[in-house]
Amino acid sequence: MRRLDILGMRAARWRMTICAVFCLVFCAGPSLASPASLEDMAGQMILVGFRGLDLSEDAAIVRDVAQGRVGGVVLFDYDVLLKRPERNIQSPEQVRRLVSFLSARARMPLFVAVDQEGGRVQRLKARNGFRDFPSAAEMGGWNDSSRVRATGEDMGRVLAGVGFNLDFAPCADLNVNPQSPAIGALGRSFSADPGRVARDARAFAQGLGSAGVLSCLKHFPGHGSAAGDSHLGFTDVTATWDPSELSPYRTLIGQGAVDMVMTAHVFNAALDPEYPASLSWRVTTGLLRGDLGFTGVVVTDDLQMRAVTDKYSLEQTVRLAVEAGADILLFGNNLAYDPDLPAKVQGIIVNLVREGSVPEARVQESHARIMALKKKLNMQR
Repeated sequence: MRRLDILGMRAARWRMTICAVFCLVFCAGPSLASPASLEDMAGQMILVGFRGLDLSEDAAIVRDVAQGRVGGVVLFDYDVLLKRPERNIQSPEQVRRLVSFLSARARMPLFVAVDQEGGRVQRLKARNGFRDFPSAAEMGGWNDSSRVRATGEDMGRVLAGVGFNLDFAPCADLNVNPQSPAIGALGRSFSADPGRVARDARAFAQGLGSAGVLSCLKHFPGHGSAAGDSHLGFTDVTATWDPSELSPYRTLIGQGAVDMVMTAHVFNAALDPEYPASLSWRVTTGLLRGDLGFTGVVVTDDLQMRAVTDKYSLEQTVRLAVEAGADILLFGNNLAYDPDLPAKVQGIIVNLVREGSVPEARVQESHARIMALKKKLNMQR
């Protein structure tokens, strides 16, 4: 992996931002160049979870969607805090009704996301009237990318059929440690072989895309070697991470086959001695954008996971994620719950700009990327 000179990285930081804004806004098409308020741009950077199988007009999330405080929502089948399997998903008819209700109230196209990988991580299950899909580990064992693509297409049809347009899948993590509690032990990796992971991840994403559903590679720069779970606390991969974990990303980005990349909360002192990847400029902008050349949308993993919340306040988390170069800040609102969270996060982003801590160009850059991806989504329909 080519190392970037630290001083060069700092000098290039805002130059990259300004150039990216110019290119994304003026090269992506005239519809993206229409003016948006700082509040609206900040709202597009927020993707949040909520409670409810059905919603009324006075529900907090409905107001947030209608007022532009969020650019997307994520649905879950289980409420972690309440410890009950009733959150947003009960049946296909109910999900379709819920998604339609929210989408109709959005001023801008709304990302409607779900974690649907297959195997142990799928929110739409047979017990709720959907169908169960195989895990990435099982699909990787087929050694048949065409079959993986067909499975992704089948899954995409199921998702699109009830209104989802974004799947936080597939995992591009290498199965470095088969006992890794968040990846290997759950069968979430296609393989330990970077080439196999790249081929199957691309096939799966192509299948989703053929059904009109965006995909998201995760968890950059690699979670497969971790001995811990970032849901539960600080996760240090310094001694276990290998540069080969970047290989699937490098391959797929080079092929132009990536809609979105999710950054992990793993800490790697060799990449950044201070911050986890999701809050690191060196990893998000220096490595992912600079070294690997990714120009699309970057979303953080859930910023309410304890790897983040055990160390950083909400204000610190938002500031660091935005400064790192993340375009979308994901708050599942499930590990913790606050119906006022979108307004709080939007307010923090706006205040960071107005007080001069973050240039408005940094927010414009993310807004342009998000709008370009939403334009692609509309073209797929």
